[in-house]
Order: sequence, then C-alpha cells, then structure tokens
Amino acid sequence: MNEPANVATLDSTLAGLRAAWQRRRPPVEQRRADLLRLRAVFKSRLEDMASAIAADFGHRSRHESLLADGMAVLGEIDHLLRHLRRWSRPRRVGAGWRLWPARAEIRAVPLGVVGVIAPWNYPVNLALVPLATAIAAGNHVLLKPSEHAPRTAAFLRRLVAEVFPADRVAVVEGDAEVAAAFAALPLDHLVFTGSTAVGRRVMAAAAANLTPLTLELGGKSPAIVCPGYPLESAAARLATGKWFNAGQTCIAPDYLLLPQADLPAMTEALRFEVNARYGDFSGPLRDYTRVVNERQYARLLEWLDEARARGVQVLELATVDPDRARAERLLPPTLVLDPPADLALMREEIFGPILPVLGYRTLDEAIAHVAAGDRPLALYPFSLERSEVERILAGTVAGGVTVNDTLLHFAANGLPFGGVGASGMGAYHGRAGFDAMSKQLPVLWQRRRSATDLLKPPYHRIDRLLGWLLR
Repeated sequence: MNEPANVATLDSTLAGLRAAWQRRRPPVEQRRADLLRLRAVFKSRLEDMASAIAADFGHRSRHESLLADGMAVLGEIDHLLRHLRRWSRPRRVGAGWRLWPARAEIRAVPLGVVGVIAPWNYPVNLALVPLATAIAAGNHVLLKPSEHAPRTAAFLRRLVAEVFPADRVAVVEGDAEVAAAFAALPLDHLVFTGSTAVGRRVMAAAAANLTPLTLELGGKSPAIVCPGYPLESAAARLATGKWFNAGQTCIAPDYLLLPQADLPAMTEALRFEVNARYGDFSGPLRDYTRVVNERQYARLLEWLDEARARGVQVLELATVDPDRARAERLLPPTLVLDPPADLALMREEIFGPILPVLGYRTLDEAIAHVAAGDRPLALYPFSLERSEVERILAGTVAGGVTVNDTLLHFAANGLPFGGVGASGMGAYHGRAGFDAMSKQLPVLWQRRRSATDLLKPPYHRIDRLLGWLLR
C-alpha cells in the first residue's frame, strides 16, 4: 500500500522511486495506461474530492471544485493522452551544411523522479496536473500535498495508492518541516506552487543539489479597463475572476485600474454582480467559498482594518452578520477605493475576496503603474481597441494574459502557464510541461564517411577547405 512518508523516510522513499525508475524507464504505452487509469479512477471519485475540499475550507462551492479541480485535471489528462505519442518521438532538426552528411535530432528523455509541492487553494488541480505531466514524460513522482488541506491530502494519497504502485508515485504528508526537507532532496526536477516568499526558500533549498525548478508563485495581477469598454461586461468578468474560490486564486485580479470618472459606475456594477450571483448573504451561500483557515482570515481582516484606519473607503458589497462571519470565516466581496501604495493590501498579494480599485487619468499612467511593480503572474486588459491592448502588452511583462476576460488562459492546454521574476520561473501545461519534465537530449548521427574526417593535422593541407567553411 502507498503509505504517507515523513522527514525520517523521505530519503528512502526517494531512493525506492529512483531505483524502480532506473530498473525500467516507463515506455510510452505504460505512460498512456497510467494516465488512462488515473483519469478513470479520478473521475469516479469527483464527489469525494469535492467533499474533502469543502471540509478543508469549512465550505467551498461544489461547482467550483468540480470546475477548477475536476474539469481542469480531466482536461489536462486528455490533452496529454492526445499528444503523448507525437511529443515522445525524436524531433528532426537541421545539423547545418558544415557537418554534412550528419543528421540531428532532439529526444525527449525522462529525467527520473519529479517532486511536486502543491498548495491548498486548488489542492487537487495543482497536485494532479503536474503529476500527470511528469508521468506523461516518463518520470516517477514524489508528491507533497498541502498540510493546510489535510482531508484533501488524504484523498490524494488514497487516489494515488489505487492508481500507481508505491515505487512509481509516492505521497508525502506533513507540515512545513516536511516541506522544507522535501525541497532539499536531490530530485531530478521540482515543481512548487505557492507564495513568492516561500518560493525563495524552496529555491535556496534546491540550489544545494542544483535541482531544476518550475516555480509557480503569485503576485499582484492587475486588471486594466480602458476608456470606453462596457463597464457591465467588465464587472461581470472581473467578478468571476475575483470571487471564484473567494479570491483564493494565484491569478485572480489583485487590483483594478480604470478611468477615474468610471469608478462610481464600476462600484455599482460590481455590487449588482455580487447580488445577482450570491443573493442575500444571510442565506446558506452554497456558491460562495469561505476563507480557508483562521490565519488567512485574520490577515485579510487586519489589512482591511489598516485601510480603514488610514481613512480609505472600504465597501463591503454584501451585509454579513458579524458572529456568522467569524464562525464561518465568511468575508464578503469587498472593494477598497483608491488605496495608497504603502498599504499592506497594495504591497502584498491579497489572496482573498478584496479588490482594490484605483482610478487613472491616462492609459499611459496605468501602464506605468503596472510596469513599476514586480512582474505579475497574470494581466487582464479590457479594451475594444486592439491598439490599446498592444500598448499595454508592449509596456508590461507578465506571466500570462487574458484579454477582455479573466483566468481563462490557465485553462488553455496549448498555452504554457508560468510566471516571470517574482511571480515564478519556468512553465508547465501541455507541451511546455512535458518538455520541462524531460531532458531535451540533442543527438547527432554521423555517417560512415564524412567530410569532417579531413579536419585534422597537418592543417596546411586543408587551407582551401577551411576558407570554404569560413564563408
């Protein structure tokens, strides 16, 4: 049985995975069979998954779990299955006429054992998508689910044990001490999803072994509404991106920039969206997710209190009984209007249902605001004019972009997902993930006879040939 590991058993667990991989590197047919079985078993356990996640959050919308964790994993597995054979074939490339008659190719070679450290916000999606990608690339996997979602971690351990032998995929459960020891293991690749601060520590730990990394971090992902864009449409799409999973999404819009004159109308449009989606907050609120734990809830309240103490306008877009709010960690969608840059909620990633809204005078001012900060994981321009979007893209650098909507670039299997700078390094999803979790091995095949046999001393004999090669 696939039992959970701890700090004391990490080395032996990794050794067992690596020894099994070295004995028999998984061929393509085995990888396909593993993915097909993972898909079938996972699909049969979707309701168990949703129940486990809801228990960890206190309450999480079942539909949000099925969409963001269930559908996302199934879609990624289907994409891997559709392309796996083609991606696994050697890819011919030009060797160049100077090496004639040699031929060259690139082979996607499995690395060995890939480690995955998953976060709590989408605890199944961000565990199983990199796991499935690593399996598709021919690796074995060591998985560390988040300790902040223990019921989901147990669900993942049971799922993995049903699908894979223990020497192909192993699950590590434990606290921050286990995670730190995990990051320091001599893995062949490590995928970490989490905060920028923890990402720095993971990178430092991995550096001792020169472990290659894919870091999916976060940061302050902006939305920019350009002049003339319909505010009702922008508000509807921003509401989806910001309040899905109660804002606990690494690519949620972290703040909104729009023309100063549009701020009152946008406020009312967002208030309308909250009421239309969730209704009266005195009811059961089955579709509105709670803040995951007391620590996160207290942090968000502290940041709102700081804004109020500074005289900044804070607008709760729904009324919640205070006792119920504390008992359920229920934080309603909240706007913070024109906050100063030195507030905590403008310096740090919010990761909750709070949306700062800042007015700008010119689009260039908005672009400069984004460009002055750390490079975000996501960027959301809203415009009816292609030229305005191109100005925004030319003036900023972000991990990924969805134009005139939010979140959706994450769901496009053909697009790489990854950050830049403080928001991460490397990328995965689809071909990008398959390539990242493989060694792109260059192979040059030389013929029995070759003109390069002439390139040897005494060199005076090849002066004319060398002149020809140096053209």
